[in-house]
Amino acid sequence: MADVTTDGTERRRATRTRQIGAASTAALVAATAYALATGRTKLFGIAWIAFAAMALAGWVGARTADTHAGTLVWGYGLAAGAMITSAAVFLLPQAIGQHPAYGGFGVALGLLVGYGAHTLGHRLSHMDLPLDRSLAELTAHAVSAGAIIGIIYGNMPDLGLLLGLSIVSHKGPAGYAAVRRFAGRGGDWAAILLPAAGVGVAAIASSLIALPASGAVRGVVFGFATGVFLHVAMDFLPECEIGSEVHESLSHEGDAHTLLDRLRLHAVASTALGGLTVFVGWLVVT
Repeated sequence: MADVTTDGTERRRATRTRQIGAASTAALVAATAYALATGRTKLFGIAWIAFAAMALAGWVGARTADTHAGTLVWGYGLAAGAMITSAAVFLLPQAIGQHPAYGGFGVALGLLVGYGAHTLGHRLSHMDLPLDRSLAELTAHAVSAGAIIGIIYGNMPDLGLLLGLSIVSHKGPAGYAAVRRFAGRGGDWAAILLPAAGVGVAAIASSLIALPASGAVRGVVFGFATGVFLHVAMDFLPECEIGSEVHESLSHEGDAHTLLDRLRLHAVASTALGGLTVFVGWLVVT
């Protein structure tokens, strides 16, 4: 009887997960249709690229028998390097340019709020959600990132696509890792559709917010965005330590210390390449 009850609960949970994924995708379709109709073409592109990257990576993650540590290191490293460089080059000058002091305070606020939200987000593991803790946290990250992207592009439409694409570059490896863990416990990969769609829906909705002309207010907002993205980027820096996600994903036996030492070189190389890619992209478009 217990097995029947458990199977029924799992089926209901899977059905609810697919329903949430379908509803999220439908919301993204509606939001991006509005974006096209109102000339928000850059947000349209960012929204669908983020959705496709995260959904495809999640689908692959659910069908991968073993997570290769090198794949995680390079995925996380490339994304982290690109995000840190983008925040420093595209967002930080805007924040300081609006107001040097308030822009700096905004950066500090974003870093502290990002850390606090990430730390308190672990309480989600105690709630009965159709998503596991990592996917629920990923959804919160996606919505907050999308909201900030929308405010930035809504108030500075001349910004190029490179910034937005660099900011969402971590969605692929994040979706892969989260679904890999979730699917390994019997979860449905369609759960990734909620955070995947959340980026675009939040971005398009928040693009309607017009910031005051005050340099102090704009400095705080752009500084806050910079701080949040820097926190997320640093959170994605590959950790090649005993007990880390990279360590747990080692797919073959051997001396863990030696393997992790080797992967640390890959971590440095991947983050450097991620930053260099943004630099080269900037040279091309300027």
